[in-house]
Amino acid sequence: MGLDVSALRSITTSLDELVNRLREVSGDLSEDDEVGAELREVERQLVMASRRLEKASRRAGG
Repeated sequence: MGLDVSALRSITTSLDELVNRLREVSGDLSEDDEVGAELREVERQLVMASRRLEKASRRAGG
């Protein structure tokens, strides 16, 4: 059974939507806010994960 490229695309889309929600939540928090800093770090890591999934999808033929 081969890799389900459409599933990777769906996961990437879900991650992108999650990143947007995190941006909305953390948008009103100051740069010095500890919770805001944590949320921005989570956002950064999710963006990296999304990029890696996109790369994997392209390599898999999608």
